[in-house]
Amino acid sequence: MSDFEDLVERLAAIEEDLRDRAYDQLRQAASASDEDDVRAFKARERSLLQARRAIARAIGALNGLSGHDEPDYDS
Repeated sequence: MSDFEDLVERLAAIEEDLRDRAYDQLRQAASASDEDDVRAFKARERSLLQARRAIARAIGALNGLSGHDEPDYDS
């Protein structure tokens, strides 16, 4: 195990959790009847995706330090 592999694994789990939570916000926005609620759910979804992308970049940076190819976490 490389020096950073444990961090990459933990960050990958966080990235997956953020993705799931973002999708949940979109589902709630789709079922919301109040336009203010829809906007709030969508705003939270965007914030969660921004955080997920930052985690994905951190994973890529750590993989670069370990000499591994960067996986595609933006999918």
